[in-house]
Amino acid sequence: MASENNGSRPDADSTAMETPRKVALVTGITGQDGSYLTEFLLEKGYEVHGLIRRSSNFNTQRINHIYIDPHNVNKALMKLHYADLSDASSLRRWLDVIKPDEVYNLAAQSHVAVSFEIPDYTADVVATGALRLLEAVRSHTVDSGRTVKYYQAGSSEMFGATPPPQSETTPFHPRSPYAASKCAAHWYTVNYREAYGLFACNGILFNHESPRRGENFVTRKITRALGRIKMGLQRKLFLGNLQASRDWGFAGDYVEAMWLMLQQEKADDYVVATEESHTVEEFLEVSFGYLGLNWKDHVEIDERYFRPAEVDNLKGDASKAKEVLGWKPKVGFERLVKMMVDEDLEIAKREKLLVDAGHMDAQQQP
Repeated sequence: MASENNGSRPDADSTAMETPRKVALVTGITGQDGSYLTEFLLEKGYEVHGLIRRSSNFNTQRINHIYIDPHNVNKALMKLHYADLSDASSLRRWLDVIKPDEVYNLAAQSHVAVSFEIPDYTADVVATGALRLLEAVRSHTVDSGRTVKYYQAGSSEMFGATPPPQSETTPFHPRSPYAASKCAAHWYTVNYREAYGLFACNGILFNHESPRRGENFVTRKITRALGRIKMGLQRKLFLGNLQASRDWGFAGDYVEAMWLMLQQEKADDYVVATEESHTVEEFLEVSFGYLGLNWKDHVEIDERYFRPAEVDNLKGDASKAKEVLGWKPKVGFERLVKMMVDEDLEIAKREKLLVDAGHMDAQQQP
């Protein structure tokens, strides 16, 4: 699906009578946030270019519904290109070719628990990868004379052990290689803003979920298993710390805040959160209760899912985003949970049809 065409803007002569589209470059476009952001930008009339890594398997499921073959030049406003945050030359090349107005750096090895297992890779992509992209943007703006606005995806995990509520002025105390890498990316972004005058913003987003969340994240792990349990395809769900408390919002709401940051006159950093905190146990109660089940009949604790260093409670203070950006979340906690359960129940129903027809093994857990 990735294109090796030049992806550059049309000649000025061909668009002289038209208002030119804004052009956005998105890393991590195939992820949860990337897919929602792309939908949002396309609705705003943008042309969106996404950087994707080469893989032997297609991993574009989240954006397949908006993909149009680039040969259909009048309709293909989302284009994909091969690049990697570990390859500085590819980042600079595509910046020069695409000439974006806005760059959204959403790409990351974003699983906290996995970052303990692959810390070097996590740091290279999350921290140094952000630095490579910032430097590519800086050098592109110097050589071209263009203005490019940059968004860096931060994380509430950066606050770690710091007690809630957490705001833009709260000290960071990261508790994982992922969180420490995000802290580095955050300060690289601040440094490039202060040292070079780059329009660069950090969005410190608290946990944001959706039916597109990866299945190895606890919220989606719960709703995915719940659908299968309801359909008789699974009996048990194994989890770690049920008392961990998080500020969970809807990813589709949060991408608007990303965009709003880059529409301001001055670059700055913002916390994006619902300002409510709920435990994993509460998530279980709402989700299982929605389908008339008792989570205690199906959930077992497995010590392997506890982190080496736990983060107990994250709850954001999004006062600044509300006041300056005019942003506030639209989807509440219970609606978010039910949205995810509904989607995963439908997936489980389709699986049940395949299992009953002998085309699929239920692969039940004990």
